[in-house]
Amino acid sequence: MKTAIVYYSKHHGNTKKLLNTIAQKNPVTLIDITAYPAVDLSEYDRIGFASGIYYSKFHKTLLKFAKENFPVGKETFFIYTYGAEKNGYTKAITEAVLTRKAKILGEFGCFGFNTFGPFKLIGGIAKGHPDKTDFDHVLSFYKNLSSI
Repeated sequence: MKTAIVYYSKHHGNTKKLLNTIAQKNPVTLIDITAYPAVDLSEYDRIGFASGIYYSKFHKTLLKFAKENFPVGKETFFIYTYGAEKNGYTKAITEAVLTRKAKILGEFGCFGFNTFGPFKLIGGIAKGHPDKTDFDHVLSFYKNLSSI
């Protein structure tokens, strides 16, 4: 199964670290949305979206891309990093791909080092994340997608 993960990972590169862990052990194409804003994904069977969380959702660039470029009827999954744990981070990306008749396979989220806004004043939150446990969990998540 041919898989691509389209991602937005800036600031501390938390999300990219998770994706690099996956790519080291699996045949997957990583696509940085800032370098390739218009990519034809039709050749892929499974397309993941990955981002840090910005104002409780995936980065706006990735959301726009998903709305405009996700091929109809493909399988998808989501990977994200956050500074604070809460529900609902995938609501907007889910809505975007469901308009394209996506089959959603699952989502994985974990803490990522965050120095946004006032957190910078205290040296950031979620220091040291993602960590080895997070890397192990994202690998397990990705491996389990293959059994779906």
